[in-house]
Amino acid sequence: MKTLVIVDVQNDFMPGGSLAIKNGHTIVPLINSIQNKFDLVVATQDWHPPTHASFASNHANKKLFDTIKINGLEQVLWPNHCVQGTFGAEFHSGLKTDKIAAVFRKGMNVEIDSYSGFYDNGHLKSTGLAGYLKELRAKNLYFCGLAADICVYFSVLDALKEGFSATMIEDASRPLSEPDFVEIKKELIAKGANIISSSEL
Repeated sequence: MKTLVIVDVQNDFMPGGSLAIKNGHTIVPLINSIQNKFDLVVATQDWHPPTHASFASNHANKKLFDTIKINGLEQVLWPNHCVQGTFGAEFHSGLKTDKIAAVFRKGMNVEIDSYSGFYDNGHLKSTGLAGYLKELRAKNLYFCGLAADICVYFSVLDALKEGFSATMIEDASRPLSEPDFVEIKKELIAKGANIISSSEL
């Protein structure tokens, strides 16, 4: 079953949002245009409590993008983003959601971040996405969304670990850091992922 996983296409990652990704909004029409090429479409949604440990505002004497250790894991301190129930946490208004069969929320545990759509960053708790896909016998997963070098990247890695075929649709994703993304693409290919353009679907 050919499955599209739409990662975190939310307002706070769009231009004008609290953790804006350059040109993030430009992928929305493209994601809409490719959804009908898939048997199954699911989405992930960052869904943080306001007291989340990844927010710089919740740490005295720390500033944005500092790196600290939380429970032994390295954690970048982000701007407050995708706070539960806020406009910033909502999907971009232009995203077509009628084909999205299920939404998997992540980052809800105050003490640990969750970049991947499958697990938190410590791999302590599953979102249920892997089990859902396996029950439906989905094997070939295609990923798009934001940010290509963070949440899409970690989702692809976990998909490979779970035994799925994993493909990133590059032009339907945007990175926070272009230089980091160059290296990440090399790593993903080395680990068995595919990286394609939407025109190859």
